[in-house]
Amino acid sequence: MVPVRSLARQYHNLRRFDILYFGRDEFSCQVFEKLYSATDVWQSLLIATQPDQMIGRKRNVLSVSPLKTLGNDLNVPVTTIPHVRSELEAWKPPSPFYPLAGEPPFNHLLLTASFGRILPSSLLSLFRLAHTLNVHPSALPAYRGPAPIQRAILNGERDTAVCVIEMKRRGGIDAGDVLGRVPISIPPGTGYSPLRDTLAQKGGDLLVSVLRSVLSGTETRVPQSSVTPATPRAPFITPVDSQPDFARETAEDVVRRHLALSHHKPLTTYLPASTRTVQIHDPSVFPYSTVGVRTVVGSRPGSAAYHKPLRSVLVRCAQESVLRVPTLKSEFRSLMPAKSWWDGIQPNWKDSHGCILFTNPPADHCV
Repeated sequence: MVPVRSLARQYHNLRRFDILYFGRDEFSCQVFEKLYSATDVWQSLLIATQPDQMIGRKRNVLSVSPLKTLGNDLNVPVTTIPHVRSELEAWKPPSPFYPLAGEPPFNHLLLTASFGRILPSSLLSLFRLAHTLNVHPSALPAYRGPAPIQRAILNGERDTAVCVIEMKRRGGIDAGDVLGRVPISIPPGTGYSPLRDTLAQKGGDLLVSVLRSVLSGTETRVPQSSVTPATPRAPFITPVDSQPDFARETAEDVVRRHLALSHHKPLTTYLPASTRTVQIHDPSVFPYSTVGVRTVVGSRPGSAAYHKPLRSVLVRCAQESVLRVPTLKSEFRSLMPAKSWWDGIQPNWKDSHGCILFTNPPADHCV
């Protein structure tokens, strides 16, 4: 007689997954490419992503989901979901995931990777409890939330991870058991895009490995509470996150902020004398101990001046640190080298030492 466990494993091995895959950005695309190549774990794929939308100040630029483009290139069926939360709660996926006759089939699987929206329980309930999985780019439960990569860089972390977790219907959708984890180091100077790509590649490989273990009945599940403390969090990135605080942040802090966020939005400060915002591009740390720097930038945080030998604007930051900025962009102007930008500064904007002052934009100023 064949043991029941062996029969179960044989059954698993005969049934590859029908997968409904939710995602949108480059991270989800790279994970999906790994999944697409692993034809031993799926028999059908269906992509669910955000619909096309008009963006920009004038709403005249069409934004198309990168995952939709990838799906079309690979001839994978693509369906779009509603923008409105209430409509998403009532949304039903196409066949074979709906309608169902009885219990959800064992081989139906819902996957998400950097989707950016919380799936309602009405959708999760169309799948078995253990068959709703998420690829999350952090060392869960640390950095649980929508911006784990950016927050890890902002906080100066040297290590992170990518996890495959089970999504819960209640008590936090990203608080489910961990089915797989791969630790990843963050080398100094790493920006968002290269770290995202590393996490996506490792995450795609991990997902395929986890799915193979689920099919063979050998998967393991570890509660997040037994892994590591649940802090810090990774809340949404807001416009305020792109505004350096020179009085509180060192030059190294500001550079980390640039590495974490500039892929989406340049760092933005404010020049009170002109009542306009200024974008800071490609900043780096410059040694404060260099001869003459103290005289150039002064002692007040945010004080800035052009340094001819470096062809850069130097900005005084917290703890006697200095930021070097080679290119800048004033509001309503084009991006310029520091020399050209500095030449456009009005003489009356400078103090008695020839410096200008950068501060945080006013709370009511659109950045």
